Order: sequence, then C-alpha cells, then structure tokens
Amino acid sequence: QVQLVESGGGLVQAGGSLRLSCAASGFVFRMDAVGWYRQAPGKQRELVAAISSGGTTKYADSVKGRFIISRDNAKNTAYLQMNSLKFEDTAVYYCTAHNNFQVVVAGTPRSWGQGTQVTVSS
Repeated sequence: QVQLVESGGGLVQAGGSLRLSCAASGFVFRMDAVGWYRQAPGKQRELVAAISSGGTTKYADSVKGRFIISRDNAKNTAYLQMNSLKFEDTAVYYCTAHNNFQVVVAGTPRSWGQGTQVTVSS
C-alpha cells in the first residue's frame, strides 16, 4: 500500500535551516506529484510547496525564496529544504502524493504521511 514517511523535523532557532525528507513506497513515485503541507495549532492545513512528476514547482507566497522542494526519483524521496526559518514556520509538516498535480495542490489526496514537527524558536 501507499506509504509516505516524513523525517528531518526538529527544533531550530530563527534564521536557521532544516531539510525534511519524505520517503515513498507502494506506488510509482516518479510518476506522481508530491506536496508538502503544514498545520500549526489552531490553524488549517496549508500548502507549502508542490512538485510535479516533471519538476514543475509551486510555493506558498510565505515561503517563496526561502524553501526549496526537490525530488530524487532514484531514491523514491522528496525533500523540502527550509532556510531562513521564522517562528511562524512552526508546524507539523506532512507530505502527500498523487498522480495529478492539481489534486496535490488542492490538498485532496487520500494518502498522507504521519507528519514531522518543526519548531522554530524566536
């Protein structure tokens, strides 16, 4: 079955960096779009970044210029490089995947990872 496992979260000071990983299995990873979402306490889950099977990317305005989404199809893994972290980036980060990029952007895939906590101290 489809499995998505996030890792790489942790506690970091404002201005620091983290790289999240999303290890995928159970489907043909190279053919799917992948998205990173986040959910802060008391807030709705929001799109952070998405990447299509062909490498097209989309970012939330709040992370443009600071975060980079990438993928390594040979390793069935997607990444989210987060730089210049801010307190407001604190959230649980989730990855998701679907063979339709627009479905990933809309946040409606059925398969999600368990999430990884990112905490940015001010």
